[in-house]
Amino acid sequence: MADILETLYSWLSFLPKISKTNILEIVIIAFLIYEIMVWIKNTRAWNLLKGILVILAFTFIAWVLKLYTILWILEKIALVATTALVIIFQPELRKALEQLGSKNLLTDLLPFEGGRPSDDAFTEKTINELVRASVELGKAKTGALMVIEQETPLKDIERTGIEIDGLVTSQLLINIFEHNTPLHDGAVVIRGNRVVAATCYLPLSDNTSISKDLGTRHRAAVGISEVTDSLIIVVSEETGRISLAENGGLIKISDADTLNRALAEKLGQEEHGNRFRIWKGRLKDERKADK
Repeated sequence: MADILETLYSWLSFLPKISKTNILEIVIIAFLIYEIMVWIKNTRAWNLLKGILVILAFTFIAWVLKLYTILWILEKIALVATTALVIIFQPELRKALEQLGSKNLLTDLLPFEGGRPSDDAFTEKTINELVRASVELGKAKTGALMVIEQETPLKDIERTGIEIDGLVTSQLLINIFEHNTPLHDGAVVIRGNRVVAATCYLPLSDNTSISKDLGTRHRAAVGISEVTDSLIIVVSEETGRISLAENGGLIKISDADTLNRALAEKLGQEEHGNRFRIWKGRLKDERKADK
């Protein structure tokens, strides 16, 4: 046994000695890197980071192939690009420092959820509630703007509004967008099965091809779809028409069934058998009642 330990020590002799101070430094650095990565993922910097990784990969390829002119150009613009990034992300950096000053480290390190179930998954019931709310708002010609978060985080948009954190229901959405209520102006952000914020401000699109007949609400829907992968439901206040914005485009929705299928397809829900029969049956009954 002693020979085995002696052999093992001889193999590891080239490694530097690790003291308690070194271990503490490793833990602190790992924690800081983790916090920075979480901050990046919850802001627009996440897409920027992916772009930087592409540039680094391109730089590595240029170095391997000895493309010295390209390497010289990249070296000259690196300092300017770093300064530009600090200017562009000044609001995010400021918010990060403010959050750092008000953060409870014990709570962050040891989070307690209180046993509340996870609502991250987007379910068929949520689709039904969104469709029902859109149809009712359209009938009443009540304007609405519902932003459904997907892969791109919408934390920046969420901070511009008022926190709600309520389960998605048609009654909640209808009450939010009801005229002369404090929350009716602006957009709601939906994450999973929950309405996380209301009265949120969205960036307007600069696309000149958008019809002049469409107002600010539709332009805002297209604007947020241009910079994120979110799905946006728009209800026109003038006509009651329902539209769906995605990837900088706007799709007109003819009826509730079309909206149901579009949401199910784009949000990863598929129709199997009778999964949507209950909702469709209710729609048919409502149409007969209207006639």
